[in-house]
Amino acid sequence: MKLIDRVKNILLSPKEEWPTIAGESETTQSLYTGYIMILAAIGPIAMLIHTLAVGAVFAIVFYLISLGTCYIVAWLVDMLAPTFGGEKNFIQSLKLTAYAYTAAWLAGIFQLLGMLGGLLGLLAACYSLYTFYLGAPVLKKCAAEKAVPYTIVVVLCVLVAGAVIGALLRSAMYGGMMTGL
Repeated sequence: MKLIDRVKNILLSPKEEWPTIAGESETTQSLYTGYIMILAAIGPIAMLIHTLAVGAVFAIVFYLISLGTCYIVAWLVDMLAPTFGGEKNFIQSLKLTAYAYTAAWLAGIFQLLGMLGGLLGLLAACYSLYTFYLGAPVLKKCAAEKAVPYTIVVVLCVLVAGAVIGALLRSAMYGGMMTGL
């Protein structure tokens, strides 16, 4: 499926798109090169445009973190699936994660708008959670009634992992001083 069609469908009709996605044969490489790497670049490119040369290194680091985060979240989604009656299948987990991130990645362009962009990005992130919720029963084969707790647990795990990684990065940046925690 073409990238633009997939983006349009996941944003405008996610409930109908998830069964199509579930039936597609993908690999980690095809998902990354055909979708994840392209959409994850939107925010860093907008950041780069917004901050010009000063933000180039930060934009690259942010892009790499986005790529890694998608993989780690997919791993968490896959690891947690049996807890909610779902099937372990990393490719389906990566598809669920990558396509659910669509709205959030596209909202990266709103970084050009400053604080208003941050609010629009937050709304897009909420919509991404909604698309994840819709896709979880289809791609991970969990019962529909377990999709909400599954989504909540994934979000909580991602938040905890992000806090731990953030603390470790701050510690490394400030020479072991855990300032700002």
